[in-house]
Amino acid sequence: MTIWADEKLVNEYRRWAESPAGVLALRSKMKLVADLISGWPRRGRRFLEVGCATGLVTEMFYHAGFDVTGLDCSPLMLEAARDLLGCRAEFFLGRAEHLPFDDNQFDYVGVGSVLEFVDDPEAVIAESLRVASGGVIVTAYSKWSLYYLFRNWSVEVYGKHRNWLSPLTLDRMVRNQAASGVLTRRSVLLGPVSTWKDAPVYNWLNSSVVPYGVGALSGICIDNNEAGMTIPLMVKKCGAKPAIMNACRTNIAARNSSSAFDK
Repeated sequence: MTIWADEKLVNEYRRWAESPAGVLALRSKMKLVADLISGWPRRGRRFLEVGCATGLVTEMFYHAGFDVTGLDCSPLMLEAARDLLGCRAEFFLGRAEHLPFDDNQFDYVGVGSVLEFVDDPEAVIAESLRVASGGVIVTAYSKWSLYYLFRNWSVEVYGKHRNWLSPLTLDRMVRNQAASGVLTRRSVLLGPVSTWKDAPVYNWLNSSVVPYGVGALSGICIDNNEAGMTIPLMVKKCGAKPAIMNACRTNIAARNSSSAFDK
């Protein structure tokens, strides 16, 4: 049985997500994802988030312009996701190792911090590649990080249930399953969890997208688009911030008024 059937654990996850450390981790994850999918076309494209949890990252993909669908193994998580997104997204109850969808039913699939909580992570990657025609993005927390080293200091109680992966293991699993496509690798969250707080230096330290394997959160994008990366998402002209990040700043800050999200 999945650990996410435990209501107490789900509530602990939600408290973590609303804590200062959780808010910064989510913001950094969004920045990593935005960087990795910057070349993907979005309007009219179908995006499945595997392990959507309470829908916070699903909402980011919606604001990026995708037609979003979420899947999770926890009815409690899905209830929160439906409350958040309403009719803006479809949600399904199911297991990441056995996705209840047809081959190539979606253009893109995101697998966010799911692999650490399943018995067969390669099956999750294989299933995600099966249902995605255009590409897959995978993120996982790294065993080679200051976050892992000082994990006992973390308020993330559910983290003790993780099967921690090294960046090399994650990369090997992806390459084992991805027969084709261009792989892009990045990471975020350089500091230990004690630095996951809203302060200028800590924001820079943990929100900067850095080479793969350096930060606590590793991400790999498998891009099967024949045309390559033609539609940039990270707009830098005149110092403008990407619309995807501005939308998520507004939404998360509104839920956590104590955080200076725009700093």
